[in-house]
Amino acid sequence: MKDATGELNLTVITLVAIAAVIGFFWVMWPNIQKSLNAQWDNITAGGVSTVIVEK
Repeated sequence: MKDATGELNLTVITLVAIAAVIGFFWVMWPNIQKSLNAQWDNITAGGVSTVIVEK
């Protein structure tokens, strides 16, 4: 019985971890997509990103 309880606990922990990852991306995906689209629009519009490199 202890083995079954341990496996159940591990299953619950795994499901909670998967739900947390899915929930994180569910909330963050619109921001990520907006950022990717803005960067893509910059690239396709001929916009140049400048990077300053210090010597």
